[in-house]
Amino acid sequence: MNAYEKMTQAERAAELKKLQVEFEALCGRNLSLNMARGKPGSKQLDLSTEMLTIVKEASDCKIDGIDARNYGELAGLPSARKLFAEILGVTPEQCFIGGSASLQLMYDVIAKAFTHGLPHSPRPWAREDKIKWLCPAPGYDRHFNITKSFGMELIPIEMLPTGPDMDKVEELVKDPTVKGIWCVPKYSNPDGIVYSDETVRRFAALKPAAPDFTIMWDNAYCVHEFEGDFVPFPDILAMCAEQGRPDMAFEFASTSKITFPGAGISVLATSLANMDWYKGLATFQIISYDKLNQLRHVRFLQDKAHTIAFMKKHAEVLAPKFRCVLETLDREIAPLGLAKWQTPKGGYFVSVYTLPGLATRTWELCKKAGVTMTKAGATYPGGKDPQDSNLRIAPSYPELDELQQAIEIFCVCLKLAALEKLCA
Repeated sequence: MNAYEKMTQAERAAELKKLQVEFEALCGRNLSLNMARGKPGSKQLDLSTEMLTIVKEASDCKIDGIDARNYGELAGLPSARKLFAEILGVTPEQCFIGGSASLQLMYDVIAKAFTHGLPHSPRPWAREDKIKWLCPAPGYDRHFNITKSFGMELIPIEMLPTGPDMDKVEELVKDPTVKGIWCVPKYSNPDGIVYSDETVRRFAALKPAAPDFTIMWDNAYCVHEFEGDFVPFPDILAMCAEQGRPDMAFEFASTSKITFPGAGISVLATSLANMDWYKGLATFQIISYDKLNQLRHVRFLQDKAHTIAFMKKHAEVLAPKFRCVLETLDREIAPLGLAKWQTPKGGYFVSVYTLPGLATRTWELCKKAGVTMTKAGATYPGGKDPQDSNLRIAPSYPELDELQQAIEIFCVCLKLAALEKLCA
């Protein structure tokens, strides 16, 4: 029983009236605060300003014996492939360097599976009668929307403290119409969960009925600790190969939250057979991605050790923001028992689970008070949270004083939503 349920009806009515007055005062301030997306704040972007002047003259454009200004190198500069290979724990030959958005590479793999089929596909996916896709939830709405846009049936998989419910995954992949699963294995969006070693092993050991079942392994936060030291993570590609399924996984990452989100580089890492397949089709759509930008990133980030050290600077900016959110929730919401939340050590989000039926109303009230958040339900396939309880908070973009205002308004809105429901 939460604190409001323990109140008498008269006490609840008085508290509701008090919160309504407070809420109307907040609305009257005409605020515009944003906790919607995991966008780095300006202080984080400033950390990479030096990269803008790394290339100053013609001689700076040569790397790996290649003039980065010219055509060629479809899979990316060898140095860029080597950098990402070191970060992910794979080989350079397994890496394909893309543009600023790893999401584009993810979409491209799915699209090519539909038009041409994957190396182990009996036929292009567009010729399948039905395709199902597994979606650990809560999860990343843009992932879900990719597979939804191709008409797949999305099947939610419960997230546990160790990662997706692998008992459920292992059962569902016995269905040959199940073609794949989305995964954010480290500091998952939005819960901040790190998949356990056992969960990763079970993924690699999957025996799906579909010969072209695909693990879409979005390792977006592979070096994104904001508390503590870097946490090493298993190489899913090597583990799949050890289990005799080397082509089952495609791994993705980018510099979006390392350097400039709008002007970074991304990577697709996979087996050599999958790489040949992907390059064979990509050659018809692009000669190469921006190699000058790849050069800038290689010269700026240098190697894995330097990249991890650089991420400590991001942590100095991010850690106080996460503490602000978590301490305010602990102070304002925890004693009332209206919600629970994760306490992540890395990534970009705080995932809040309200009591059932409060998320949408809380989101609506926040919007009215001038606080923008990811829409309630967006973290579930089709935008349908069965409990109407999950809300994703993104602390990174606002300045600290603005974030403090935003999270305090969030707490007022959650309290108000809970009392409205009880007093209805």
